[in-house]
Amino acid sequence: MNRIPAVLLAAGVWLAAPGCTRVEQGVPTAGTDTSAVVTTAVPEPAGNPCVPEELAPVRVQAEIADPAAPTATVGVPEGWSMGSSPGGARLEGPDGMWATVTVSKVSSDPDEAFAIYVDDLTADTVLSSVSLLPGELCGYPGQTVLGVLGTADDGTATVQYEARIVHVPSGGAAYLIAVYVEAPSGTPGFDAAATMLTGDFEIGLP
Repeated sequence: MNRIPAVLLAAGVWLAAPGCTRVEQGVPTAGTDTSAVVTTAVPEPAGNPCVPEELAPVRVQAEIADPAAPTATVGVPEGWSMGSSPGGARLEGPDGMWATVTVSKVSSDPDEAFAIYVDDLTADTVLSSVSLLPGELCGYPGQTVLGVLGTADDGTATVQYEARIVHVPSGGAAYLIAVYVEAPSGTPGFDAAATMLTGDFEIGLP
Protein backbone atom coordinates (compact mmCIF):
# COMPACT_ATOMS: atom_id res chain seq x y z
CA MET A 1 0.00 0.00 0.00
CA ASN A 2 1.36 3.39 -0.95
CA ARG A 3 1.70 6.03 1.74
CA ILE A 4 -1.20 8.47 1.67
CA PRO A 5 -0.02 12.01 0.95
CA ALA A 6 -1.50 14.93 2.90
CA VAL A 7 -1.80 18.12 0.88
CA LEU A 8 -1.22 21.35 2.81
CA LEU A 9 -2.19 24.57 1.06
CA ALA A 10 -1.34 28.15 1.96
CA ALA A 11 -4.09 29.53 2.48
CA GLY A 12 -32.62 10.75 12.67
CA VAL A 13 -34.83 8.63 14.54
CA TRP A 14 -33.72 5.10 15.43
CA LEU A 15 -35.69 1.92 15.92
CA ALA A 16 -34.86 0.32 19.28
CA ALA A 17 -35.30 -3.34 18.47
CA PRO A 18 -32.60 -6.00 18.06
CA GLY A 19 -31.47 -6.55 14.50
CA CYS A 20 -33.73 -3.87 13.06
CA THR A 21 -32.83 -1.19 10.56
CA ARG A 22 -34.92 1.86 9.76
CA VAL A 23 -34.24 3.24 6.30
CA GLU A 24 -35.31 6.75 5.36
CA GLN A 25 -34.85 8.23 1.89
CA GLY A 26 -34.78 11.98 2.40
CA VAL A 27 -37.97 12.14 4.49
CA PRO A 28 -39.31 10.04 7.40
CA THR A 29 -40.88 6.73 6.40
CA ALA A 30 -42.33 3.74 8.22
CA GLY A 31 -39.84 1.38 9.84
CA THR A 32 -39.01 -1.87 8.08
CA ASP A 33 -37.04 -5.01 8.87
CA THR A 34 -36.01 -5.55 5.24
CA SER A 35 -32.68 -4.60 3.69
CA ALA A 36 -32.25 -1.12 2.30
CA VAL A 37 -33.22 -0.63 -1.33
CA VAL A 38 -31.74 2.49 -2.87
CA THR A 39 -33.04 3.93 -6.12
CA THR A 40 -30.88 6.51 -7.82
CA ALA A 41 -30.98 8.06 -11.26
CA VAL A 42 -27.66 7.73 -13.09
CA PRO A 43 -26.51 11.07 -14.58
CA GLU A 44 -23.81 11.39 -17.18
CA PRO A 45 -20.42 11.82 -15.48
CA ALA A 46 -18.93 15.25 -15.97
CA GLY A 47 -15.47 13.77 -16.46
CA ASN A 48 -12.06 14.40 -14.99
CA PRO A 49 -10.95 16.38 -13.13
CA CYS A 50 -13.59 16.63 -10.43
CA VAL A 51 -12.54 19.47 -8.15
CA PRO A 52 -14.86 21.36 -5.74
CA GLU A 53 -15.04 25.14 -5.96
CA GLU A 54 -13.83 25.42 -2.35
CA LEU A 55 -10.91 23.34 -1.08
CA ALA A 56 -9.98 22.72 2.56
CA PRO A 57 -6.57 24.01 3.68
CA VAL A 58 -5.48 20.45 4.57
CA ARG A 59 -6.52 17.46 2.50
CA VAL A 60 -5.68 13.77 2.35
CA GLN A 61 -5.63 11.64 -0.79
CA ALA A 62 -6.80 8.02 -0.66
CA GLU A 63 -5.54 5.63 -3.32
CA ILE A 64 -5.23 1.87 -3.73
CA ALA A 65 -2.81 -0.36 -5.62
CA ASP A 66 -5.24 -0.96 -8.51
CA PRO A 67 -3.90 1.18 -11.40
CA ALA A 68 -7.41 1.57 -12.85
CA ALA A 69 -8.95 2.86 -9.63
CA PRO A 70 -9.87 6.50 -9.03
CA THR A 71 -8.41 8.52 -6.17
CA ALA A 72 -10.32 10.58 -3.62
CA THR A 73 -8.97 13.70 -1.89
CA VAL A 74 -11.01 14.96 1.06
CA GLY A 75 -10.74 17.84 3.51
CA VAL A 76 -9.23 17.14 6.94
CA PRO A 77 -10.74 18.86 10.01
CA GLU A 78 -8.39 20.93 12.14
CA GLY A 79 -6.57 18.86 14.74
CA TRP A 80 -7.17 15.51 13.05
CA SER A 81 -4.35 13.11 12.15
CA MET A 82 -4.21 11.06 8.94
CA GLY A 83 -2.42 8.05 7.48
CA SER A 84 -2.73 5.06 5.20
CA SER A 85 -5.03 2.11 5.86
CA PRO A 86 -6.27 -0.92 3.93
CA GLY A 87 -8.37 0.36 1.06
CA GLY A 88 -7.39 4.02 1.35
CA ALA A 89 -6.88 6.39 4.28
CA ARG A 90 -7.81 6.63 7.95
CA LEU A 91 -8.21 9.79 10.03
CA GLU A 92 -8.35 10.18 13.82
CA GLY A 93 -10.04 13.05 15.63
CA PRO A 94 -10.67 14.08 19.25
CA ASP A 95 -13.17 12.46 21.63
CA GLY A 96 -13.30 9.11 19.83
CA MET A 97 -14.10 10.51 16.39
CA TRP A 98 -12.57 8.75 13.39
CA ALA A 99 -13.05 8.46 9.64
CA THR A 100 -12.01 6.35 6.68
CA VAL A 101 -11.77 7.07 2.97
CA THR A 102 -11.95 3.86 0.95
CA VAL A 103 -11.91 2.96 -2.73
CA SER A 104 -13.19 -0.48 -3.70
CA LYS A 105 -14.24 -2.29 -6.86
CA VAL A 106 -18.01 -2.85 -6.95
CA SER A 107 -20.92 -3.76 -9.20
CA SER A 108 -21.39 -1.66 -12.33
CA ASP A 109 -24.97 -0.98 -11.12
CA PRO A 110 -24.91 1.98 -8.69
CA ASP A 111 -28.15 0.95 -6.96
CA GLU A 112 -26.76 -2.51 -6.23
CA ALA A 113 -23.46 -1.10 -4.97
CA PHE A 114 -25.23 1.36 -2.65
CA ALA A 115 -27.57 -1.32 -1.25
CA ILE A 116 -24.65 -3.66 -0.51
CA TYR A 117 -22.80 -0.85 1.27
CA VAL A 118 -25.76 -0.12 3.54
CA ASP A 119 -26.34 -3.82 4.24
CA ASP A 120 -22.68 -4.29 5.20
CA LEU A 121 -22.76 -1.17 7.38
CA THR A 122 -25.64 -2.44 9.51
CA ALA A 123 -24.95 -6.19 9.37
CA ASP A 124 -23.23 -6.60 12.76
CA THR A 125 -25.29 -4.12 14.80
CA VAL A 126 -28.12 -4.91 17.21
CA LEU A 127 -30.09 -1.88 16.05
CA SER A 128 -29.57 0.80 13.46
CA SER A 129 -31.12 3.72 11.64
CA VAL A 130 -30.28 4.70 8.08
CA SER A 131 -31.28 7.91 6.33
CA LEU A 132 -30.47 8.21 2.64
CA LEU A 133 -30.07 11.61 0.97
CA PRO A 134 -28.87 12.63 -2.50
CA GLY A 135 -25.08 12.70 -2.76
CA GLU A 136 -24.21 12.97 -6.45
CA LEU A 137 -20.80 14.45 -7.20
CA CYS A 138 -19.50 15.78 -10.53
CA GLY A 139 -22.18 13.84 -12.38
CA TYR A 140 -21.38 10.55 -10.65
CA PRO A 141 -24.22 8.81 -8.76
CA GLY A 142 -23.93 9.15 -5.00
CA GLN A 143 -25.70 8.98 -1.66
CA THR A 144 -25.28 10.58 1.75
CA VAL A 145 -25.92 7.95 4.42
CA LEU A 146 -26.38 8.88 8.08
CA GLY A 147 -27.85 7.52 11.28
CA VAL A 148 -27.15 5.61 14.48
CA LEU A 149 -25.73 2.15 15.14
CA GLY A 150 -26.26 0.15 18.34
CA THR A 151 -23.03 -1.47 19.50
CA ALA A 152 -24.03 -3.13 22.80
CA ASP A 153 -26.06 -6.31 23.19
CA ASP A 154 -28.96 -4.36 24.66
CA GLY A 155 -28.62 -1.44 22.24
CA THR A 156 -27.79 1.08 24.96
CA ALA A 157 -24.35 2.00 23.55
CA THR A 158 -24.67 3.78 20.23
CA VAL A 159 -22.50 5.59 17.73
CA GLN A 160 -23.55 8.18 15.19
CA TYR A 161 -22.20 8.08 11.66
CA GLU A 162 -22.30 9.88 8.34
CA ALA A 163 -21.01 8.65 4.99
CA ARG A 164 -20.74 9.95 1.44
CA ILE A 165 -20.62 7.19 -1.17
CA VAL A 166 -19.98 7.86 -4.86
CA HIS A 167 -20.04 5.35 -7.74
CA VAL A 168 -17.25 6.01 -10.25
CA PRO A 169 -16.62 4.05 -13.49
CA SER A 170 -12.92 3.84 -14.33
CA GLY A 171 -10.75 1.66 -16.54
CA GLY A 172 -13.62 -0.56 -17.65
CA ALA A 173 -14.66 -1.31 -14.05
CA ALA A 174 -16.69 0.46 -11.36
CA TYR A 175 -15.52 1.67 -7.97
CA LEU A 176 -17.20 2.93 -4.82
CA ILE A 177 -15.54 5.83 -3.04
CA ALA A 178 -16.79 5.88 0.56
CA VAL A 179 -16.03 8.62 3.09
CA TYR A 180 -17.23 7.35 6.48
CA VAL A 181 -17.21 9.29 9.78
CA GLU A 182 -18.13 7.84 13.20
CA ALA A 183 -18.21 8.96 16.84
CA PRO A 184 -19.94 8.06 20.10
CA SER A 185 -23.46 9.49 19.99
CA GLY A 186 -23.61 13.11 21.11
CA THR A 187 -19.91 13.82 20.62
CA PRO A 188 -19.31 17.61 20.44
CA GLY A 189 -17.98 18.73 17.09
CA PHE A 190 -19.16 15.67 15.18
CA ASP A 191 -21.52 17.55 12.86
CA ALA A 192 -18.87 20.07 11.82
CA ALA A 193 -16.25 17.39 11.23
CA ALA A 194 -18.65 15.18 9.28
CA THR A 195 -19.74 18.11 7.13
CA MET A 196 -16.15 18.81 6.10
CA LEU A 197 -15.19 15.19 5.51
CA THR A 198 -18.30 14.19 3.56
CA GLY A 199 -18.59 17.43 1.61
CA ASP A 200 -17.75 17.62 -2.08
CA PHE A 201 -14.29 16.17 -2.66
CA GLU A 202 -11.78 15.72 -5.47
CA ILE A 203 -11.95 12.63 -7.68
CA GLY A 204 -8.97 11.75 -9.85
CA LEU A 205 -8.98 9.24 -12.70
CA PRO A 206 -5.89 7.44 -14.05
